[in-house]
Amino acid sequence: MPDLFEKCKNFTAADEVKKLGVYPYFHTVESGQDPEVIIEGKKLIMVGSNNYLGLTSHPKLKEAAKNAIDKYGVGCVGSRFLNGTLDLHVELENRLAKFLKREAVITFSTGMLANLGVISAIVGKNDVAITDKYDHASIIDGCKLSFGDMKRFKHNDMEDLERVLFQIPLEKGKLIIVDGVFSMEGDIANLPEIVKIAKKYNAKIMVDDAHGIGVLGKHGRGTGEYYGLENEIDILFGTFSKSFASVGGFIAGSKNLINFLKHNARALIFTASLPPSNVASTIAALDIIEKEPERMKRLLEIGQKMRKGFNDLGFDTGTSSTQIIPVVAGDDLVAFKMCRRLFEEGVFTTPVVSPAVPQGRAMIRTSYIATQKDEQLDKVLEAFKKVGKELGIIK
Repeated sequence: MPDLFEKCKNFTAADEVKKLGVYPYFHTVESGQDPEVIIEGKKLIMVGSNNYLGLTSHPKLKEAAKNAIDKYGVGCVGSRFLNGTLDLHVELENRLAKFLKREAVITFSTGMLANLGVISAIVGKNDVAITDKYDHASIIDGCKLSFGDMKRFKHNDMEDLERVLFQIPLEKGKLIIVDGVFSMEGDIANLPEIVKIAKKYNAKIMVDDAHGIGVLGKHGRGTGEYYGLENEIDILFGTFSKSFASVGGFIAGSKNLINFLKHNARALIFTASLPPSNVASTIAALDIIEKEPERMKRLLEIGQKMRKGFNDLGFDTGTSSTQIIPVVAGDDLVAFKMCRRLFEEGVFTTPVVSPAVPQGRAMIRTSYIATQKDEQLDKVLEAFKKVGKELGIIK
């Protein structure tokens, strides 16, 4: 008889990497997610975090979280649909809608759940989701949970997007879903061309702006504001686990869309709502995003500095143009070795290997924090230079 757990017994890939002494996952962090962290007793410069604006340890966020616990307790123990809606949730959603210039917002307990919830609810059996091949896993999983079809197009390839749309019957509902800022490559979706093509084929547009909100645009409203195309995005996704330094996700759009999701998104209805401390700290983070645009400016400067630094050293950084900068290592094992050596040199990074990227194009994903100092960044470049030469990645 087949053994359900045979696959577990036969899974050896992680153990094999551990035996080589280069296993890069599940490190134990013993400090806050700051520009420098303590991991396994060692002080490291953090260039593998999504704490883009440096708010995880901000005193205003911590104070807001503590005050919320004092007033509401530590959890809601129920879904938003039933007993889990606090006045804090409503305040946050109203604030976000005003900030993003949207009619309405609904929050979810995680970003993953927000994508699962909106896509599975909106894409029906007579609809098609058209996704970029480099879209986040939560988008792909949301499409799989829906009753509709999913078609994929080559990364940021507008000719291929049009080819896919041309083949879809006119009577089908169509939703183009793209990351605003792609989480591994650090490049930005070609929204101007996507908008043109969407109008030609009567398709709607959804943008996952997890890595764009709080970072791109004059006011931090993300990819739409960056291009001046905010009104062309039909469904806007965001998360609180990046620039907002918390956890959770949200969908912004029309009142009709949000009302539909509130009564049809299973990932909302059947999940306990965000704890009050997270909601309060997110509101505090939004205050800072609105009042301190210099943080976004500094993050942009850091991205430019590091991209130039890596390129001057001879590293391949792909098509990055944001605070996310991949450094191509090549072979998967080389990427694991590179992470380990950088760790030994006092730099924390994260590897991206196949199947997340094509074979032979494994990379080190670096990402930056607005509060990092130039001295720290220079040390990072020195470490990459030393390790890159050791491993033969650069000359």
